[in-house]
Amino acid sequence: MTKAIDFNDPSLSLDLARVSETAAIACAPLIGQGDEKAADLAAVAAMHSQLNTLDISGVVVIGEGEQDEAPLLYLGENVGSGTGPDVDIALDPLEGTTLTAKDMPNALAVIAMGPRGSMLHAPDTYMDKLAIGPGYASGVVSLDMSTRERIEALAKAKGCNPSDITVCVLDRPRHENIIDEIRSTGAAIRLITDGDVAGVMHCAETARTGIDMYMGSGGAPEGVLAAAALKCMGGQMIGRLLLRNQDDKSRARSAGITDFDKIYSCDDMVTQDVIFAASGITYGKLVAGIKREPGFVSVETILMRSKTGSVRRLHLRKPV
Repeated sequence: MTKAIDFNDPSLSLDLARVSETAAIACAPLIGQGDEKAADLAAVAAMHSQLNTLDISGVVVIGEGEQDEAPLLYLGENVGSGTGPDVDIALDPLEGTTLTAKDMPNALAVIAMGPRGSMLHAPDTYMDKLAIGPGYASGVVSLDMSTRERIEALAKAKGCNPSDITVCVLDRPRHENIIDEIRSTGAAIRLITDGDVAGVMHCAETARTGIDMYMGSGGAPEGVLAAAALKCMGGQMIGRLLLRNQDDKSRARSAGITDFDKIYSCDDMVTQDVIFAASGITYGKLVAGIKREPGFVSVETILMRSKTGSVRRLHLRKPV
């Protein structure tokens, strides 16, 4: 019987950073060029190629979709050399295709890795999400609270007025009532057009980003990636699947989910230690975007390990 290989996250972390860096750099010529599809294809191909150089036996559990929809990095695809530890991979080679095509803030190349079986196999449905940064008691806000109650509870815990709280929300018609209620409390609001993984991550570094809370519905797979980030950075995130019809429920059952009303914490979505890397593509407060100069390209990566709580910012300047 072959002995299992331990998940050695210190030795794998720099390798993971190279994976996200490679995907980000592949997008550099396409920033602001208006071609979402080309940018996404470039990021996917680059991440896939670099990921397969790692000595891991990886399975994509959060990826580009079903195999018939995505030729690379599809759900269930085996990646890596096959000679290392058994790991789960959650990724989004280009979180923010529109952001990249239009050169708007906070497009990222994102990837997380943990031991096999450690990540929720989230179906391709919506998830109701609520996140705050570190330093608060568990349960200070909840999905069962109204928008006003969440803001007032967080302001009380922070020792400030609701008007001192800033909430990040995806700018979507489905969030009109949330947006109106946030404004009625006097709280500030940061609307984003795309990129809710980055939106959640902004809560964990309020001093840098100015964001205290994230709320609203978005993709469930992105919720797992965001949970992996907060598990490393600190903070709280809770989510509940929004299953709108029988197709959504069938997707959930196919992913092994039977409790459709379950509220997931970070530790429910990512049950063991995880490493996480995000490389900036377009400019942002969390990580800088790609910088181009004659003959060179530069990229910044945030690299994190939940076991130690370490957060590193890596800068790569590479000839092209």
